[in-house]
Amino acid sequence: MNQKKEKTSGKFHAFQQALHMELREHKSSFIVFSVLRFLVIAALIRQGMLGNYESAFFCGLTLLLLYVPSWLQVHLKVELPPALEITILCFIFAAEILGEVNAFYVRIPGWDTMLHTINGFLAAAVGFSLVMLLNDDERLTFDLSPLFLALTAFCFSMTIGVLWEFFEFSMDYFLHFDMQKDTVIQNLYTVTLDDSLSNKVIAIESIQDVTVNGQSLGLGGYLDIGIIDTMKDLFVNFIGAVIFSTIGYFYAKNKGRKKSAAQSFVPSKKTEDADFLKQALSENNENTE
Repeated sequence: MNQKKEKTSGKFHAFQQALHMELREHKSSFIVFSVLRFLVIAALIRQGMLGNYESAFFCGLTLLLLYVPSWLQVHLKVELPPALEITILCFIFAAEILGEVNAFYVRIPGWDTMLHTINGFLAAAVGFSLVMLLNDDERLTFDLSPLFLALTAFCFSMTIGVLWEFFEFSMDYFLHFDMQKDTVIQNLYTVTLDDSLSNKVIAIESIQDVTVNGQSLGLGGYLDIGIIDTMKDLFVNFIGAVIFSTIGYFYAKNKGRKKSAAQSFVPSKKTEDADFLKQALSENNENTE
């Protein structure tokens, strides 16, 4: 039993060592990681002192998420290009610390739109990379067309976008959050107000105010609940997916021989000299012998 515990402890120590080596592999991404980690820890301390425990939770969650790219590289033995890793780290910080903790989603118009566009781009890159990596096996290799890879990347990105909108709706509907931000509109077109039940669209235009339970909302229009935000998010996700799918198509068509923007966002399998987990395990075994 003790031998088994020692073996498990050795593997855990080796993984920690490999994670530390992974974090420091690329100077540019390590600098970004270190700066963001410092800012998150500072935000965590500040929110704790202010008693904002929900915001402190988001800070703690962000701190863990910052390690995810390196953890994936060690665990899955894949190499993330520095540009992709830095983009992911900045995306996590922008979404959680700036978006949630500092309320940029509410204070800065277009913040959510920007992040959903980037998400569409990154999700397409992940879908493209998954097919490339899974197909990188001499026993199971198929000659995949560039168009197929591009379509797969696009469909993967849109699927992720739709699933996220399902999640937002579920959180709003069941837990009474407001992840699907509302939109103030001045014109309303609906068949619900058609008393004749003939499916006729009734138009209510130039709405200046809406009263609920005898109290004016004072918004200068009608409060649309979620649908416009959802469709806007899916549309910009579509734009991000199309951009990467197009780049990925030409990357696959040239088989990576020509320099392409996709090269900065397509992971690859680790080489022997970059397999830090294998190196750490080997070093630990030598020390125990």
